[in-house]
Amino acid sequence: MDSDIRAFVLGQRVGRMASVDGMGYPHVVPICFAFDGNQILYTAIDSKPKVGCWKNLKRVRNIDANPNVSVVLDRYSERWKELAYVILHGTATLLIKGPERDAAELSLREKYEQYTEFLEAGSPVIRIRITRQVRWGSI
Repeated sequence: MDSDIRAFVLGQRVGRMASVDGMGYPHVVPICFAFDGNQILYTAIDSKPKVGCWKNLKRVRNIDANPNVSVVLDRYSERWKELAYVILHGTATLLIKGPERDAAELSLREKYEQYTEFLEAGSPVIRIRITRQVRWGSI
């Protein structure tokens, strides 16, 4: 990953993750994320009171059926010369326990103060190993 893309990703607060189910239907959700600065993105499965168990989430079921995902990070401005986006394509894995999951949770908590309230300790984390990047605009 080149330094311009790395800096752009590190500077973003939210993204949109796309997954597909076993029938090929897409599903896109906004995500908060932590980036290791290299090739791994982490996003937590935080509290979802309407869904119940996290295993029922569409994104989790989709990753089980097809681990290929994409994450779009974009910058909008009324000055269209400043528009930019990066699309990160990769393979998603669900982390349930272990040192990598623990470190990912810590990174997410450091980036997002809201996780003191909205992220239950020990919650699953989705790890996305970035395999390809696409960039556009003035990054």
